[in-house]
Amino acid sequence: MIESRRALRRFRRPAATAAAMFAVLAAGDAAAATPRSVLVMAKSLDDLITLDPAEVFEFSGAEITANLYLRLFRPNPDDPAKPLGEAVSSWRASADSLSFEFEVRDRLPFASGRAMDAHDAVFSLRRAVALNKAPSFILTQFGLSGDNVGERVRALDDRRFTITLDRAYAPSLVLNALSAGIASVVDREAVLANADGDLGEGWLRNHAAGSGAFSLRRWQPGEYLLLDANLSYWQGPPALKRVAIRDIREPSTQRLLLERGDVDMARNLGPDQLAAVDGIDGIRLLVVPRARLFYLALNQKRPPLDRPAVRKALRYLVDYQGIAERLLGPAARVHQAFLPQGFLGALDDRPFDFEPERARGLLSEAGLAGGFEVRLDVRSDPIALRLAQVVQATMAEAGVRIEIVPGSAKQVLTRYRARRHELFMGQWGPDYLDPHTNASTFARNPDNGDGAAERTLAWRNGWEIPELTARADAAVLERDPARRARLYQELQREVQADSPFIVLFQENEVIALSDRVEGFAAGITADQTSYHGLRK
Repeated sequence: MIESRRALRRFRRPAATAAAMFAVLAAGDAAAATPRSVLVMAKSLDDLITLDPAEVFEFSGAEITANLYLRLFRPNPDDPAKPLGEAVSSWRASADSLSFEFEVRDRLPFASGRAMDAHDAVFSLRRAVALNKAPSFILTQFGLSGDNVGERVRALDDRRFTITLDRAYAPSLVLNALSAGIASVVDREAVLANADGDLGEGWLRNHAAGSGAFSLRRWQPGEYLLLDANLSYWQGPPALKRVAIRDIREPSTQRLLLERGDVDMARNLGPDQLAAVDGIDGIRLLVVPRARLFYLALNQKRPPLDRPAVRKALRYLVDYQGIAERLLGPAARVHQAFLPQGFLGALDDRPFDFEPERARGLLSEAGLAGGFEVRLDVRSDPIALRLAQVVQATMAEAGVRIEIVPGSAKQVLTRYRARRHELFMGQWGPDYLDPHTNASTFARNPDNGDGAAERTLAWRNGWEIPELTARADAAVLERDPARRARLYQELQREVQADSPFIVLFQENEVIALSDRVEGFAAGITADQTSYHGLRK
């Protein structure tokens, strides 16, 4: 899971530090704030914790490492059931689908100059499982563990390697999992040369050992990150010599720098700033559909939220279209199913509208004609708070009295993960481009006990669903893509009709950028954002 952890804070930086950064940035170019060969981006990097692909689990890290490393596969936005080989040139499954054989592309150079081989791919997968960081479940869900990964992930020769699974999973699920950031191939020799009994974990936090379109020049946490073009990149060198990301966390500061021409692109403008720059000569807006979902969650351990009539009533007390048009604008669109558009089997059904009279009738059936009081946990960022306030107002029309409880991302998520919330408002982003990534958390809860090993979103909300869990587990074994899509559509319709989840919107990222910039490529997940084709 990738959860939004951004918290907007006032941007402050000593002038000397900023000056030093731009001295590095413009080295070798004519003096200018944004040289023609350099793309300068303003982006909040407050969620950037590490650059180690075995540990990265946040939006910014996923985007940056996707430009530093080649993964075994890459997502296919045109056909999500058929991921495309990246470091892998070909693959085949065994007759029983319990093992897969892969061939690594020939002549893929790392930043060190050494060519990638199958031993690097095997080392990278074994390392990710052994380190057992947050995203490791993407690999361990196939039965891999620290005890057996040495046997189940093996090199056959310098070009070929195999992975043996514990069950005959759908091939599309396996390959999509290998398109996630944790399947990035690291230069094993560079990593081991800098390891200190930690498989290079400490070194890779702020260094890179990849073969992507860019190499890491420097990351100064809280200030900037510099990437240099990889002239040996297998699909040709990038058009730009360098990408510089300034860590700017205040939207109004990003807007000011963009208007002055000090940055070429602003990534975190809010609705007010976007409206202000829209129409300014030399600036345009780019709307990028993303897979992140805004949703409300109802803790089933907190009556009366556990009553079916109450769950349904709350669905009719959100002004979905009004919020999308008047508050979120191009930053979101109404979406009411747990699979985002762009995924295999995604639904675009929108059965719920703002119908307070209907909601009042449902609450009356539940013995709550006078309504009830409930607390709503939400992050303390301006958009989330405004959204919560609108929901508070519309739910009040049926007597549902909401107390908004704002907090930092850490505070809110800590309560949510401990099942101490009543209502929760937040975002959810997928881990890879396969329907199982969201179905496994919205429609699966194998153990509802407080000590459960798998703490899915259904678990967080105390939703006990043995039958739905069995169906979600069966869907990962369906080999026919059309049949598999239908299974996920059925799951979505059941969760949509009655569950602790009210899916509200699917996010769009709205980027403000200079007319000089072309070639920005992005998909619905953060790790599909590519800087390779950027040019000015």
